[in-house]
Amino acid sequence: MRFYLTTHKRHWVRLTSVPLFLKSEHFVNAVTLHPARGPYAVDSGGFSELQRHGRWTRSPRQYIEDLRRIWEHVGPYDWAAPQDWMCEDLIIHGGTAGPVTFAGTHLSVAEHQRRTVANFLELRSLAPELRIVPVLQGRTVADYEFCAELYERAGIDLAHEPTVGLGSVCRLQSTSEGAAIVTAMATRKLKLHGFGFKTLGLQRVGHLLASADSAAWSYHARRRPPLPGHTHKNCANCIDYAMRWRTRVLDSLPPWQQPLLDAA
Repeated sequence: MRFYLTTHKRHWVRLTSVPLFLKSEHFVNAVTLHPARGPYAVDSGGFSELQRHGRWTRSPRQYIEDLRRIWEHVGPYDWAAPQDWMCEDLIIHGGTAGPVTFAGTHLSVAEHQRRTVANFLELRSLAPELRIVPVLQGRTVADYEFCAELYERAGIDLAHEPTVGLGSVCRLQSTSEGAAIVTAMATRKLKLHGFGFKTLGLQRVGHLLASADSAAWSYHARRRPPLPGHTHKNCANCIDYAMRWRTRVLDSLPPWQQPLLDAA
């Protein structure tokens, strides 16, 4: 399993060879882009787009232009996510979660799935060289099975894709429902990437994933004192804290999972 450290600090690509997961939007307005020292993958920023606007504000062609610029200046990435449509209740129906307001798409889960598959097909037709991966979306095991069938009907053999993203399981990953979804998709022999996986989720189903990413280190750091010798208020933006957290997470996995870990 390749475990990507999620960060909004794009310059970290020149500071570490640890696999990083970065949002494309953090590169868009950057004047200087640094070549990456190690592997990295690119998130489309779909959760933020749909949370704020209830729709995508960037066209597929704009997104492709962003991905090409990143590829040219930062270097070839492992893969990039499509402009998919998450299926969490707040994304669909809108509302608030603490201080965060969700606009709501007010569409059905099935429509989110249809738009996710359609966007992947459009992006791949526009730029087949850019390693854009399919992502499965849904709420239940049956939903994810249906989404996989949509790809198959469109001629996409998911079992032969180098990576297949598993969306909308972030809040379910440590539950029985979340484990059932991951297990069901793994039985299809898919090389799954788990978006936003945390320690409990990795301990439970990490052996079924080809890769995963997490930004949980920043949440942890925000609620703790800074590391000794650090002068900032907390370490929510601190690469030292992030690296130590990543090591602790990987060390906490069951011993039988350790041989599966990507050493990078």
